This record gives sequence, C-alpha cells and structure tokens, in this order.
Amino acid sequence: MVFEKLPTVEFTQVRYSKADWVATITIDRPEFYNAYSTRALIELAAAFREAAFDDEVAVIVYTGSGKTAFCTGGDVKEYEREYTKSPHDYWKYMGLFSAYIESITNSGKPVIARLNGMAVGGGNESHLACDLSVIAEHAYVGQVGTKVGSVAAGGATQWLPIFVGDRRAREMLLLNRPILPYKALEWGLVNEVVPSVVKDGQFIVQASPEQISKAKKEQDGYSIDLSKLDEAVKAITSDLIEQFPECTRYTKQQTNFWKDLAWHQTVGHARDWLSIHYSSFEPIEGMNAFVEKRQPGYRMLRERAASGGSSEFPWGAYQKSCPACGSRFIPSQFSFCGNCGSALDGDSSNSVDRSSADSMKG
Repeated sequence: MVFEKLPTVEFTQVRYSKADWVATITIDRPEFYNAYSTRALIELAAAFREAAFDDEVAVIVYTGSGKTAFCTGGDVKEYEREYTKSPHDYWKYMGLFSAYIESITNSGKPVIARLNGMAVGGGNESHLACDLSVIAEHAYVGQVGTKVGSVAAGGATQWLPIFVGDRRAREMLLLNRPILPYKALEWGLVNEVVPSVVKDGQFIVQASPEQISKAKKEQDGYSIDLSKLDEAVKAITSDLIEQFPECTRYTKQQTNFWKDLAWHQTVGHARDWLSIHYSSFEPIEGMNAFVEKRQPGYRMLRERAASGGSSEFPWGAYQKSCPACGSRFIPSQFSFCGNCGSALDGDSSNSVDRSSADSMKG
C-alpha cells in the first residue's frame, strides 16, 4: 500500500534534493548567514518529514548554503521586528521551532550535520539534534543567547550537558565563546574535522587563525574549499546505507532516550517563559542593539537594578496616572502624559541618565 503523500510545501528558503539513497536539506539564506526565519522553520520541518517518509531515502544530510555559515539560529532582525512587539506570537513561533527540531530527532533515519561554516545559537542546537556531525576547519560552534537577550533553551541547555558534561556546557552557555573545530572534536560535539583552507590549490591541515582569516577573505592565494568535507560526508553516508533500515531506525530511537527525556521535560516550559520574556527590556535592548550594530547596554541594565530602578521596563514600571485625563499605567519615568500631554505629578526615582536614554532611542 502506497503511503498517502503529504501536502506539498513550496520550498523558498530551503533546498531539497535526493540522489543515491541520500536526501540533502540545505538552509538557503546565505545573505542572513543561514539564520532561519519563521517561514524557513515550516519548510525545514516539511523537508525532514518528506525525507523521513520516503523509502528511497536512507540517510539525510543537513547543511547550509555557501561557505560561511551552517546556521546562525533564529533571524534576530525578524525577532526584533515581529516578536518584541507581539510577545505572545513568540509562543506560536516556538511551536514551529519545536516541530522543526523534532522533525530531525524523529526522522527515523540518520541525520548528518555537514558543518560548512559557523553553527551558532539555534544553529548549534540544530546540529546537536543531528546524529552525526562533520565540521570544516574554518568553521566553529557556539551559543549566543545571553548576549542577545534570550536563553538557549531550544536544545542547548537540554543537550550540552549530555554531550560535553556540566562544566563545559556552562562554559558554552554562560560565556558564549566560540568552540573551534578541534576543541569541538575533543569535547564530543563533532565526529570529524576536515581541512577546508587551501593555498594555491593545496590543502592546509590544521590551518592557523591567520590562514583561516585570509582564506575567508580570499587573500594571498588562500581560499575555502569544501571538497574534503563532501568526501567525509559521503564516506559516512556510504557506510550508513549498507545497514539494515529497521535496525538503524530503532537504534536511533533508543540512543535518543536521554535527549528525548531532557527535551520533553523542558521545552514546553521554555516555550512559555521565552514568550513572556519577550515583553522584558533584555530582548528589546539586545535585539535592537544587534539590528543597530552597537554594543548592548548590559552594564546599564545592571546599574538600573542596583540603584533601585527597573531593569525590566525601558522607561520604568507602569505605575503613574494622569490627573487630567485619567490615563493609567504610564511609565514611571515619564514627566508628561502621552495621551493628553499634561504634566504628571511627582518625580520618579527611576531617572535615566543620558547614556541610558541614548541607548533606548530608535
């Protein structure tokens, strides 16, 4: 009996191809460093379901377009534009994200992460969802959540302790330092590191940071070549194809036990907390700073809280009322009513200094 085909999803931000028992799924947003948009999450989940249900697919390869990024997580510009203005919609977004991650873990087929470039934030979480991972020497992995006003609870807080242990997980989550390929290999984040830097057509093994920088800029005869990455991925897919499919599927399911346990115990809670948190000052400041290409006011928020002010509301708690028109829930730092323009009674102890005010403009 032929399984009924799934409804067709048009791929506009994802590429899907299939050949020789291998399905390749590619995030195709190189101009955004392959950050996934809301639309991309829908397409990615559909692509993984298509591969999961296709009996002509034995292995799935997951990668990003180009040579710079595998995936850099969610589109922060979209977050700032849409979800800081409508936080309850982020709860819906997280439903799509969860479905995407689970389309990888529940695919019933081995998924290989082909790390053609940096895998940071949700990109690292996406790579953690995969079964095996091969990284190019010029790439790296890492988290960024606490730098942009979010929490990496889409797989990183749940799975990094399983992958690398408690202390290393905290290092990645709290310090947000990039983890370079050979360190990632030592820590168990990837299965293999392959050369990707070439000079005058010759591969350099364990390229230096300076050589990698020149290769990314294509300077002095250096460049990035992903052919070794493709060879390594093909060697793994060839081995995986020559295994029994049912045994492979159940092996994946059994091995997923701790990942599934950590994920399902926490992701619903994360979904609710993150959507509520989007109404707070931290994501507003962090994501506006990202869009405006400036340093976020980390110290400013700490100083406001330490001085008895509000670090949760940009212009203070919503505690003033207008004696003229009766408007309520006016921020405590406002001197005039935004509705009728009348002067408000009382001075706020939550005064904003010039640097703080400037960081909140725009």
